[in-house]
Amino acid sequence: MRIYRRFLHATPWYLAKYYWWAYLFRPTVWFFDHQWIINAILFGQYKKLMRKTLALLKDEDLSLPLQLTSVYGCLSPTLAERAAPNSLHLTDVATVQLEHTLRKIPADKRLYCTRMNAEHLGYADACFSCVIVFFLLHELPVDARERVLREAIRVLKPGGKLLVTEYGSTPNRHLLYRFGFTRWVLGKVEPFLPGFWQEDLTKILQDYALDQGHTLLVEHEEDVFNGFYRVVSYRLSE
Repeated sequence: MRIYRRFLHATPWYLAKYYWWAYLFRPTVWFFDHQWIINAILFGQYKKLMRKTLALLKDEDLSLPLQLTSVYGCLSPTLAERAAPNSLHLTDVATVQLEHTLRKIPADKRLYCTRMNAEHLGYADACFSCVIVFFLLHELPVDARERVLREAIRVLKPGGKLLVTEYGSTPNRHLLYRFGFTRWVLGKVEPFLPGFWQEDLTKILQDYALDQGHTLLVEHEEDVFNGFYRVVSYRLSE
């Protein structure tokens, strides 16, 4: 019996099969949530990525912000600090991740945790002022990624911001991508990343928004680490 089968209960198959060791096994959840580990995984770019993400929220309406899935590091505590006295809403399909994040949030800050699959959110339409998606999309198979993106647009208020921090488009000129061994390792650890690299994320998001009767405009797009990563903010039409 393969180890990942132990984690299949109420968990998407791809999360259990490919990422149990990183997100569902309690000892490694503790291990990976150390700053030097996170920074190493992101080739030394974590602080820069987080700083640029937060900068795009500086003057944003955080009356009702949603963070789609937990992340390691200090992003969630910082978002909760920024949103105060309002509440940061965080949804994740893994109980262990929600519990771990709750332990990092000061008692005087408000964090509402809900256990949901981001592919099928239980929230009403147009209820959040801002939706933050930080390094989630590349970990999803194509069909799951489509459902998550459609849901992110559905729950966002007209005039609201969708903020995506992710790997960049296929970084053909980046040394890490051109070096075959590194690209092979990344493809093994992140099996859905090679497909994600090839997608036109903005075009896909704009098409999904049109399907829901909205226009999605790019407000700001910035490459990080010579295009290996990107931070993009979108605005949903009123």
